[in-house]
Amino acid sequence: MVARDNMGQDSALRTSLHGVLIDVLGVGVLILGKSGIGKSECALDLVMRGHRLVVDDLIQIEKWRDGSLYGFSHDLGRHHMEIRGLGLVDIEKLFGIAATTDRKRIELIIELVEPEECIDDRVGLKEETYTILEVKIPRKRIPVRPGRNLTAIVEVAARDYLLKKGGYNTAREFEKELLMNLKKRE
Repeated sequence: MVARDNMGQDSALRTSLHGVLIDVLGVGVLILGKSGIGKSECALDLVMRGHRLVVDDLIQIEKWRDGSLYGFSHDLGRHHMEIRGLGLVDIEKLFGIAATTDRKRIELIIELVEPEECIDDRVGLKEETYTILEVKIPRKRIPVRPGRNLTAIVEVAARDYLLKKGGYNTAREFEKELLMNLKKRE
């Protein structure tokens, strides 16, 4: 069945996921992780740094004809976040209309994980994806440890995604330089 959304796009497939979708530097970043790991707190900090909340908790996702995925909220939960210890907060009322947006293309997945669930790729050569509605989205697994600045890490991940989208891969460039230096020494 094909549904027509309010943007005039035909969408055939829909699903939902628990997480937070936020617009970071124009990149639709979907933050996933188990309950209580800090997804909403990270997103709140991103909003406080000037980024835009799309939806917290239950993200509605639809696949458009061009294969892109867009996330949005049901009307009831729009622009609200649940912050442990505070309860529900209205982000648009607290921070203004510029702190929210109704819909965003999902371009990058950040999965917050316990340290033991993640083998660190210290250089960044390993490229992982997360599949939603048969669409593969780049995924970064970030181990959550006390004292880590997850907000800064998510911002850097968005910037790195934009660099890669523009054709520059820091890890691959580093690897090339390293191999060239090793060959010079031989």
